[in-house]
Amino acid sequence: MNKQPFKGGKAIDEPLWWAMFSAGGVCFAIFVPAAILFIALLIPSGLLSPDALSYARAQSLTFSLPGLIFIGAVVCLPLFHAAHRIRHGMHDLKLGNDHVNKRLMYGGAALLSAVALIGFAFGVL
Repeated sequence: MNKQPFKGGKAIDEPLWWAMFSAGGVCFAIFVPAAILFIALLIPSGLLSPDALSYARAQSLTFSLPGLIFIGAVVCLPLFHAAHRIRHGMHDLKLGNDHVNKRLMYGGAALLSAVALIGFAFGVL
């Protein structure tokens, strides 16, 4: 059976995971609709020039400080959002051990975030 991981004040790291969850949700709710608006609606309809998203312009925007912030907001934070949601879903369904699920979910999110940021670093070099 599952342990009750939130009893007795043992889960002192929960505020951190909830903060990452909410930050990821907000970033996902703001940036994904904006990207869909620009890529799927404004450029094909001709309201924006196709050069607005040319390869050279996208590359220069991506591999800059705003690009790093964008990658962090669009890739890394939503990964932690999804990891937290999956972990708590597994806890609610009483699947697995919460301690193991926690390490798998947040470890996977951290690993994928590191891959995204390393890819960013290789793009800068």
